[in-house]
Amino acid sequence: MVQDATFEDGKGEGPLRLRAESADDLAVLSALVQDAVGKVANVQYAPRRRRFSLLLYRFRWEDEARAKRERRPFERVAAALTVDDVLRVRAAGLDPREKEAVFNLLGLTFEPGEDGAGRLVLACSGGVTLSLDVECLSVGLVDLTRPWAAGGQPQHF
Repeated sequence: MVQDATFEDGKGEGPLRLRAESADDLAVLSALVQDAVGKVANVQYAPRRRRFSLLLYRFRWEDEARAKRERRPFERVAAALTVDDVLRVRAAGLDPREKEAVFNLLGLTFEPGEDGAGRLVLACSGGVTLSLDVECLSVGLVDLTRPWAAGGQPQHF
C-alpha cells in the first residue's frame, strides 16, 4: 500500500550548506557560528589557493527552540568555515604555535573597501581577532558531522 508523505516527514533537518556573498548573507552565517569553538591547530590559510578555513564545533542555534520545546539536549555539530579570495590574514591575541589553544567565535563582520574588496573580521572572546583582507566576500559554512548533545546552552552576560 502506498502512503502519501505527511507534514511531519518534512521536519527532518539536514546539514547546513550555506554561502555568503553579501553583508546580509554574512549576518545569517554570523548568527549560526556565534559561540562556535575551535582550536588553533584547525585554522588554515593556503596563500596560493587564496583560501582560509577553520574547523569549528558550532552550537546549533537553528535548533534551540525545537530542543526546548521537545525538552531534549541542545546540540553541537562540526562545521567547516571557508573563505575564498583571501589576500592576507592577520591574527591578534592568538599564538599560532599554541596548537591546542581554544577560541570561541563571537561573530563575523565585513568592512567593505573598494570594488567589492574589504576586510572580513572574525571576532572571538578574549580579544582574539582574525582579520582577512579579501578580494570579494565569499564565505562558506558546511556541517561535516551529525549533531551531538551539547554540554549546555552558551550563556551571554
